[in-house]
Amino acid sequence: MSEQLGQPGVTSTSILGNPVLRREDDALVRGQGRYVANVPLEAALHAHFVRSTVAHGTIESIEVDDARAMPGVVAVYTVADLGLDDRPVLMGFYPAEMKRPFLARDRVRFVGEPIAVVVAESPYLAADAAEMVWADIEPLPPVLGQSVALDGENLLFPDIGHNVAFRNSVEDPIDFSGYEVVVSEDVVNPRVAAVSIEPRVVAAGIEDGRLTCWASSQGAHNFRKSVTDLLGIEDEDLRVFVQDIGGGFGAKGITSEEEVMVVHLARKLGRAVRWTETRTENLTGHVHGRAQEQKVTIAGTRDGDIQAYRLDVLQDCGAYPRFGAFLPEFTRQMASGVYDIERVEVEYISVVTTTTPVCAYRGAGRPEATAAIERAVDLFAAEVGMDPAEVRRRNLPGPEAFPFTNGTGTVYDSGEYEMVLDAVLEASNYADLRAEQQRRRAAGDIRQLGIGICTYVEITGFGGSEYGEVSLQADGTVLAVTGSTPIGTGHHTTWAMIVADRLGVPLEAVTVFHGDTDRVPSGQLTGGSRSVQIAGSSMGDAADKLIALARDAVADMLEAAPDDLVLDRERGAFHVAGTPSASRSWAEIAGETAEPLVGHSDFVQAGATFPFGAHIAVVEVDTETGHTTVERIVAVDDAGIIINPLLAAGQIHGGLAQGIAQALLEEIRYDEDGNPQTSNLADYTAISMMEVPTYERSFTETPTPRNPLGAKGIGEAGSIGSTAAVQSAVVDALTPFGIRHLDMPLTPERIWSALQTSNA
Repeated sequence: MSEQLGQPGVTSTSILGNPVLRREDDALVRGQGRYVANVPLEAALHAHFVRSTVAHGTIESIEVDDARAMPGVVAVYTVADLGLDDRPVLMGFYPAEMKRPFLARDRVRFVGEPIAVVVAESPYLAADAAEMVWADIEPLPPVLGQSVALDGENLLFPDIGHNVAFRNSVEDPIDFSGYEVVVSEDVVNPRVAAVSIEPRVVAAGIEDGRLTCWASSQGAHNFRKSVTDLLGIEDEDLRVFVQDIGGGFGAKGITSEEEVMVVHLARKLGRAVRWTETRTENLTGHVHGRAQEQKVTIAGTRDGDIQAYRLDVLQDCGAYPRFGAFLPEFTRQMASGVYDIERVEVEYISVVTTTTPVCAYRGAGRPEATAAIERAVDLFAAEVGMDPAEVRRRNLPGPEAFPFTNGTGTVYDSGEYEMVLDAVLEASNYADLRAEQQRRRAAGDIRQLGIGICTYVEITGFGGSEYGEVSLQADGTVLAVTGSTPIGTGHHTTWAMIVADRLGVPLEAVTVFHGDTDRVPSGQLTGGSRSVQIAGSSMGDAADKLIALARDAVADMLEAAPDDLVLDRERGAFHVAGTPSASRSWAEIAGETAEPLVGHSDFVQAGATFPFGAHIAVVEVDTETGHTTVERIVAVDDAGIIINPLLAAGQIHGGLAQGIAQALLEEIRYDEDGNPQTSNLADYTAISMMEVPTYERSFTETPTPRNPLGAKGIGEAGSIGSTAAVQSAVVDALTPFGIRHLDMPLTPERIWSALQTSNA
C-alpha cells in the first residue's frame, strides 16, 4: 500500500495506485447486464428502417401502401408524414444547407440512409413489411473520394455550389526551398468502423404521461438534450436511462437520427417502441471514423534536426457533416506530436461525399496526427541515414520545457518524452532486434523482420466539468452519484476506490449510481478520455465536502473544535487529535445526524491534459505471400497518476488491438457506384485474438497540475501509439526491397503487390 499524500489531519495508507478487480464484471459474466434490448416493455412495438440502396439519387416516389396493409403493421412513415423538421448542422460554421432530414427528403446521399420507417407488433413483421416498401430513385453520379468531392463537378447540396463543409487555410506558407533536406509523401488514414459489440439500440415508452427512454449512449444527459431539442420538448418531459452499453468508441457519442425517431414514434403513437439495428445497418448506416487523405512535408538538416513540417489534410466527412468535418482541427492542434519543431503549419478541407457520415472514433483526429508525423519522421530518418530512434531523441523537448507550446500553439501540460523512449528501447532490447534484422537481410530470409517506433502525445479531458455527489446513508454505507456514463471502462470500481480512499471506508461500503436523468442532475459525455481526471476529481471533491460536513457534525457530538478533529482512515472514524478514544465512526455519525450528509461537486478542469508514450512493434513479413505477423508490441505509456493499474492496462490492451486492426486489417470500402463492400463481419475484417500478440506494457507517471488527482486520460492512448508503430514496422521490413511507404491497411494483397513492383 502506498502512503496517502496531501491531506493534512488525515492518517492512513491508500488503495489508490493498486490493482483492484472490476466490481462490474460479476453481473456481466452471469448474463445479468442491464442492456437496452433486455428492458421489459409490455406490448412494445418494433421499428424497422427502410434504407436507400442507391448512393446518390433523386427520390421520385416512395410507395408504402402495400406495407401499411400487411398484418401487424401499425404505421409506415416517410419524411412527408413523420412530422419532424430537418436536423440542423452540428456546428454553426458548417453550411446550414447541409442539414440532414430524419428520413431522406427529395434526395438520397448514401447507401443505408433511411427513407421510411415501419412500426409493427413484432420485429419480424416490421422487417417483412419493410421489404414491401418500394422507392423510385433516379440515380445521380456518386461522389467518392475527397479529390472528386473537392472538384465540385457533382454536388450533394446543389444550392451551395460546392461540397466543402469546413476548411482552414494558412496565410504565410512555409518556403521549403531553403532547407537542406526536404521529404514529402502522400498518406492515407483509412475509413474504419467502430464495431461495438452492441450496435445501436433504443427503447422508448410513456410512463405516467411522460416519455421515458432507454439508450445505449455515451452520455445520458447529452442524449436527452439532443432528443428534447430536436423534438421541441422540455428536458423534464423526457427521462433517460443509460445502464450497461456494449462499447462506444466515440460512435455512440452523438445521438443518431434513428434514435430520435424512435422516441418521436413512441410519443406519436402513444405506445412503447423499440429498435435494434442489424450488423449490416451498423456498418453501413452508423457513423464511421478516420477517413483522411494527408500529405506530409518535413524538412531539416543532414544531422537529423527537424526544422519545419507541413500537413495538408483532405477529410472525408461522408454525406452529412457531423463531428467528422471538425476532426482535422484536432489533427492540426496535435500535428507536430512530441517534437520541438520551429515551423509547423496545417491546412485542411473537409468535404461531403456519397458515403456514410464520419464521426469521432477512438482518438478522434489525434491518431491521424500521430500517424502523419510518425510516418514523416521515419521518412526523414531514412533520407538522412539515421536510426529512427535517434532522430526522435534528437528532436524531443526536455522536461524542463514544460508547459511546452508545440508548433501549432497547443500547450502541453507536462511530459518526459525521452524517458518513455529510453524505457521502450530498453524493454524491447532494441539493439538486439536491429542485429537480428541485419542478419535476416544479409541472409535474404523469406521472413523479414520489421521494427516500428512511435513516440506519441495526445490530448485528453478538453476541460469542462462533471457532477459528483457523495452521501452518507442511514446504515453507514456511502452512495456515490456520478454524471459520467460508464462505457465498459470500470467507472464503478474507480469511483468507489477514490471515495473509499478519501473516507476511510471499505470498498464494498460504497455504491456508485449513474445513468438516470431524474436522479442525476447533470452529466457530460463520456469521451475524449476525460473520466478519471474530471469525473474522478469530482468524486474526490464531493467526498472531501462530505468529510467537511461530517467533521462539523462530529465536533458538535464531541463538543470539540472542528479543526481539532482528525479522520483516521484506517479506522474510518473521526477523533480528537491526540485522543483516539473520543471518536465517531461513519456508521455512528449516520445514526446521530437528523439530516443526511451530502457532498456535492461540479469539478471544473481548467484545460486539457496531454498523456504520452512510446510503442515499438516487431513484425515478420513473409515476402512470398505478403502476410504479416505481429510478433511483439512493447508499450510504455504515461497518463499521469494511475488510480487502478489493472483498469489502465485493460484500456491499453484494447487500444493496442484496435491500433493493430487499423494498421493491418480494417477498412470500409465502396465500389465505383458507391455501394459498400464491407457490410458485414465476413467482409469487414475486425480483429480477433488470433491477430494480436501477448502485450508487453508498462507505465511511467508524470503528474499533471490540471487536476488534484494528477491523472490524465488513457482510453485512447493504446490505439494512437500502436497504429503508427505497426505501420512503420511493416514498411521497415520492406525497406530492402526499395519500398519507403505503404498506406494502411497493410493487407497481404497490398504488401504482395508492392513487392511485385518494387525496385529491388
